[in-house]
Amino acid sequence: MTESRLLVPVDESASLRNTVAYAVEEALARADEAGSPPAIHFVYPLPEKITFRSGSPRIDTARTLLDRVASWAEEDAEGADVTIETALVATHEYLSTPNDYADVLVRYANEHDLGLAVFDPRYDPIGSTPLLPSLEAEVRQAGLAVEEAPRNVETPSQPLVRRGTLTQFFALFAASFAFYLLLAGSVAPFELATGAISAGIVAVALWRVSLTSPIDPSQTVGRLARFALYVPFLLWEIVKANFEIAYIVLHPDLPIDPELVEFDAAVWSALPVTTLANSITLTPGTLTVDVERQHMVIHTLTGSAREALFAGTLERAVRFVFYGRAAARIPSPFERRQQEENE
Repeated sequence: MTESRLLVPVDESASLRNTVAYAVEEALARADEAGSPPAIHFVYPLPEKITFRSGSPRIDTARTLLDRVASWAEEDAEGADVTIETALVATHEYLSTPNDYADVLVRYANEHDLGLAVFDPRYDPIGSTPLLPSLEAEVRQAGLAVEEAPRNVETPSQPLVRRGTLTQFFALFAASFAFYLLLAGSVAPFELATGAISAGIVAVALWRVSLTSPIDPSQTVGRLARFALYVPFLLWEIVKANFEIAYIVLHPDLPIDPELVEFDAAVWSALPVTTLANSITLTPGTLTVDVERQHMVIHTLTGSAREALFAGTLERAVRFVFYGRAAARIPSPFERRQQEENE
């Protein structure tokens, strides 16, 4: 492998443009030193799961980004003889750890005789964990040279502390106080006093950090009341699913039909999506594998589990909790899928 042939993983970031310029500069400089033709391969790891749709917005977005990156690289090369390639990789794989991404990148580098990986300092395809340091270490350990583009572009980060209201303060205080008493298992004067002090400290420290939106007391009370109805409903669904799985396990033929399925849930914002994803996982026979905004990838153990999932029972219940009775009447995932196929 030669280090005038570069591998550059890309994803949308504030410093991507600078990374492309740096990669072109490095490829040309190393080619002059080694006397070998320069080449740059920009790759976009896109762990795309099975889909009911003929196309995917994620694929379109990734290809658009790769086209833009290639255009930038040609502009930066200023007519120099440098080979520029773009590719989507890992389109049928599940990637979740730095080791997964490193395996894909190193495999591609070996297949195309690439000797140096150049990383965007803000490269973070997972979007929720600091992936880059571990990813660089894994790639370097696999025998590929690694460089990080200079961090020249800085964008202002969102402030951690936001404006808060007294309603948010008292909501956080009440939640912390109730949780403390629940753990203590007592309402003795000592527990009430220490609970109030602890809840006060938590509320003072976190009321402008942990709560991201204003609280409407009437809506909150309504959601808590509906959530109180949702809990026994979910427990009943879990009990039913447990009996079904127990029957399958004890059946001599073990009648399972595992399959990964995906759908766009008709729930919005982080908390409803998280509630639905966790409810699906808590129900035996289904497991939430991946969530990206409203898009969910679910492992189902049996055909009946898939039917129940697409019937939308849990989804409707979660919508009822967060949005009220009217939202529960939205078509189920199966009905929405039929509508998409008919259009």
